[in-house]
Amino acid sequence: MKVVPVTLIAAVLVLAGCAHPQPAYYAPPPPPPTASAVYQQGFHDGFEAARRDVADGHPPNFQHHPRFRNPPVPPPAIAEYRHAFREGYERFLHQGPPPPPPGF
Repeated sequence: MKVVPVTLIAAVLVLAGCAHPQPAYYAPPPPPPTASAVYQQGFHDGFEAARRDVADGHPPNFQHHPRFRNPPVPPPAIAEYRHAFREGYERFLHQGPPPPPPGF
């Protein structure tokens, strides 16, 4: 007779474990199709930097990131990279990840 209550408790615990949502990764939106490779890299790096800041609970500030301060591009492309980095960072903060699917 003790098997029924134990089985019932085990079934409840198993089903309760299925209710936890899984972490999701949100890919950055694509930069404008006419953008140069430097712009695309800066946009992507800025988006990812903002995503990490939010996930880690850091205050949003694109100027604190090493890739913004020392861009991994040749000197003539630094201004374009920083502009794109700032746009990618702002896009994540203001647009954010897509909403969760229905039912969550």
